[in-house]
Formats: sequence, C-alpha cells, structure tokens
Amino acid sequence: MDSAQVQQILEQALNLQEIHVKGEGSHYEVIAVDAAFDGMSRVKKQQLIYAPLMAYIQRNDIHAVSIKAFTPDEWARDKKLMSL
Repeated sequence: MDSAQVQQILEQALNLQEIHVKGEGSHYEVIAVDAAFDGMSRVKKQQLIYAPLMAYIQRNDIHAVSIKAFTPDEWARDKKLMSL
C-alpha cells in the first residue's frame, strides 16, 4: 500500500476540502483540511479520519497513521508559519 492509495481511500470516504498523505511502507502522515473540523475535539477529528482506514489497519496494511486535522483558517495560518 502506498500514500496515493491511502489518499484515494480517504478522498472517496470523506468529502474534505483538502487531504494530503505522505509516507512509505506502512507508516503514513495525513493532513486533512475542512470546515467540518471547526469546534470538533482532536479525538473526534482523528476518529473521522481513522474510520475509513480501520480495515487496512486491522489487516496490517497500515501500521501507523499520524493525523493533523485543520479548519481552513487554521491551515492557512499553519502554512504561513511553515514558510517563515
């Protein structure tokens, strides 16, 4: 399984504004951006992203997933900070 496959699974299951997946082997980092995250707890955001991946995690196709979920405003601010 590669990062493009993980991204495709998430894009098909979740209607998010932006999703970025990188990683290799069975370890992936997911960055998800959507207005739906506004007011959600960090745990709820992660549960939303994990849900479509659970079958792959249980089969050990995916071993580890790091999730960062942002609202569009948070993402815009975070991208600015990363570029400084």
